[in-house]
Amino acid sequence: MRGENYLTRNVQFQLVYDKGRTWVGRELVLKALPNGLEITRYGFAVGRRVGKAVVRNRLKRRLKEVLREAPLRNGWDIILIARGSAAQADYKTLEKCVRDLLVRAGLSVGEYEGVRPGVN
Repeated sequence: MRGENYLTRNVQFQLVYDKGRTWVGRELVLKALPNGLEITRYGFAVGRRVGKAVVRNRLKRRLKEVLREAPLRNGWDIILIARGSAAQADYKTLEKCVRDLLVRAGLSVGEYEGVRPGVN
């Protein structure tokens, strides 16, 4: 996950916010939109209500690591939006929340792929 695998511009974020689908979890909200590319790009939105800079940066590092290890489908723009309760969540809780959201969204492949409500 280097450089080109991240959403960096406001226009990219705005497109996913406006046209993407949304899945809600306890600690996180996932927004996703197909991008027509061979790679999946990630973005993180962690507002000030989550905590001070140290807490927000630690949360982003944890989320990056969870996504780095997750087997994902190619060709998507994904934004993970942290809720206030994410600041107190440990790594395992965040990992479970992210993986559940990815399975519900149909973006996960391999061992984490399961039955998607409303699709299967």
